Amino acid sequence: MNVGGIGTDQIQSMLAQLRSIGSQASAPVSAAPMSPIVNPVSGGVQPSSVVDFSKILQGSLNQINGYQDASQNLGQRFTLGDSSVSLSDVMMASQKASLSMQTAVQVRNKLVSAYQTIMNMQI
Repeated sequence: MNVGGIGTDQIQSMLAQLRSIGSQASAPVSAAPMSPIVNPVSGGVQPSSVVDFSKILQGSLNQINGYQDASQNLGQRFTLGDSSVSLSDVMMASQKASLSMQTAVQVRNKLVSAYQTIMNMQI
């Protein structure tokens, strides 16, 4: 069956991609369990696993940049008449890039808001 130039197998493929992306986005981030370690110098307890925020942030920004580049590349290829690129591929890449950018902006807004709240606290 062909709906508006798109076959049902293509629709099913798009739905499967959207579901897998949705499950990746909603999956909890697993971190190594943090067992306490006693520091021999200070005698204090420290976590054994430290998460580097800058590496996580850099990885997220690189992923967003990749989505933006892929979207732009597919758009250019479709515009130039590449028969291997369909309009649905271009639109899905564009939406993926748009959603990732919107998410990044919202996370940034929350971080700025939290920073401002902390800075306005009285000691």
